[in-house]
Amino acid sequence: MDFEVDRRDLRRSRTTAGQNTALSPGQIRLAVERFALTTNNVTYAVVGDMLDYWGFFPTEAPWGRLPAMGLGSVVESAHPDIAAGGRYFGFYPMSSDVVIAAEPRTGTAAARPEGAQPTDAVAFRDVGPHRAQHAATYTDFRDVATDAMFNPDKADEFLLLWGMFMTSFLVDDYLGDADSEGGVFRGAGQTLVTSASSKTSICLAVCLARREGHHSIGVTSPRNRSFVEGLGLYDKVITYDEIDGTDARVVSGLVDMAGSGPVRSAIHTHFADNLKFSIAVGATHWEQMGGDGGLPGPQPEFFFAPGQSAKRARDWGPDELANRIARAFHDLLDHTERWLTVVRRTGPDDIEATYRELLEGRADPTIGYVCSMSETSPP
Repeated sequence: MDFEVDRRDLRRSRTTAGQNTALSPGQIRLAVERFALTTNNVTYAVVGDMLDYWGFFPTEAPWGRLPAMGLGSVVESAHPDIAAGGRYFGFYPMSSDVVIAAEPRTGTAAARPEGAQPTDAVAFRDVGPHRAQHAATYTDFRDVATDAMFNPDKADEFLLLWGMFMTSFLVDDYLGDADSEGGVFRGAGQTLVTSASSKTSICLAVCLARREGHHSIGVTSPRNRSFVEGLGLYDKVITYDEIDGTDARVVSGLVDMAGSGPVRSAIHTHFADNLKFSIAVGATHWEQMGGDGGLPGPQPEFFFAPGQSAKRARDWGPDELANRIARAFHDLLDHTERWLTVVRRTGPDDIEATYRELLEGRADPTIGYVCSMSETSPP
């Protein structure tokens, strides 16, 4: 079964029966065990055509299959070097299974000496033509049995936060790069983070809190203010209608997770030339997007995480990059015990209901949804 969204009207969705087609040489079939469903998936839908998220798992127009961070296992293989079994983390459709054109990675479990500890747990990647133009981040499948980042006791938290944390870590690193144009945070002493209750924003707040001397302001709705304040991560928390009450003389920057044109305009107008950067990341307020033209201050720029990841792999080497991400991610996992409750949702009806909650902005920020197409919750 496949959960699909109408690309012309994101409020329309359906579940189709799917087709159990025979495998071609080089293909494998993965059973999708479970996947995280968050506001990040809403962002994928909103920018799906611009960044080709709809292209990950093609289907007949006007329908589209959203990618989601998930776990799956190989249940059938027509590739001589990939056996059935194992569990793999990667981008999956919101489906019961998926067929991909697989290519094993050099140095994967099959090629390493027994007992070796890999620094790169990527086992294979999807090399289908529809994903050929995407960065490795979006095409790799990681063997969780050999992945030092994966803790089986926190598998759901991993699904919910790994992708968001990677983005947030790289945003923080991009802004804090002393060699970048404009220097560290481009001279700003504080960063405003919109949609401060979203999980991507919380991941960024964890990273920003590690930087001495730099302050963060979480911008959120009145409904979520107490939750955001209770996180203890932001130096200050304000609501959207309090933006004009902040000190406009403070040199600042914006990381925009909301994607709201009116909110972005209010921040640009208030800080004007004292706003040194405006980074667009998310679209939790997807119905209010637009309005970038003629804003005071810097031109908003869309953040492309794979580009910064590739830069740091060159600067530091892949192993050091992985080690830095691992240390920071484990700090985040420790913090989730204070605020995150994992809720399992099973079956097509639950998936549709969860998607709609997130699309309409009605989801509780303390909850992380982990879904399965099966009516029976995975272990």
